[in-house]
Amino acid sequence: MCELLGMSANTPTDLCFSFTGLTRRGGETGPHKDGWGMAFYEGKGVRLFHDPEPCATSKIAEFVSHLPIKSRTAICHIRQANVGNINLANTHPFTREMWGKYWVFAHNGQLPNFVPQEGMYEAVGDTDSEAMFCDLMNQVRQRLPRDAMPQQLADALVAIAKSYAEQGVFNCLLSNGDWLFSFCSTKMASITRRAPFGPACLSDVEVEIDFAAETTPNDVVSIIATAPLTHDEQWDIYERGEWKLWQQGEVIASGKVDVPEHKQEEAMSAPDPSLHDGNAESNTN
Repeated sequence: MCELLGMSANTPTDLCFSFTGLTRRGGETGPHKDGWGMAFYEGKGVRLFHDPEPCATSKIAEFVSHLPIKSRTAICHIRQANVGNINLANTHPFTREMWGKYWVFAHNGQLPNFVPQEGMYEAVGDTDSEAMFCDLMNQVRQRLPRDAMPQQLADALVAIAKSYAEQGVFNCLLSNGDWLFSFCSTKMASITRRAPFGPACLSDVEVEIDFAAETTPNDVVSIIATAPLTHDEQWDIYERGEWKLWQQGEVIASGKVDVPEHKQEEAMSAPDPSLHDGNAESNTN
């Protein structure tokens, strides 16, 4: 399986602290060693980093963890392969353009028998995750007008996410830069930091930060992750089927839908060593 990390903020903010904690789970404190990727929105553009190497030892990840890129919206993913080869094309997050904006998607889970609908968006790699993203993009383009309001967008995304979650485990983060959509099928947590800010300590590495020294009283920064990244803060744990639409660090729409309980991560297909072979055929997310 994989782990997700997202950020929604009302002011350009770097993700160095949270990303430092997440990287340890990519082959050191966790098994997610089959690649990683990160997307930062900057204006209308997206700064992307991808690497099929374990992020715990990746020189690119080390560079990014110390690079204070300021963004209001960011999505990160660390991968444990079980559908698709371990290569650059299969590293999340995936990106497509629609209606003059870059849409970015990352997935945690597995839909073993997923078959996407035909449409203008097609997968480049061979993961079920990218196939779902392209299917989602095709459906959104068919269902919604270009100028869809946030509630229209949320209704469509929830319906599509629910249909995927009925087929398998589907935890996701999706954004077009204006908002960040999160959907929980099995595991997800979030925290919103605002004044008065205080210190926080990462769970996976001995790193502490005093947010009061790094922020202003008007800042609002929300972090969404597969599992809490700090051990001394109160995180909100999502329920199965819960979703939230974030904007400027705040939840602007939320709800919960009924989805079946599928296999837990440890019961899913185990990573196949042959996935490291670029010519092998297999299964991940």
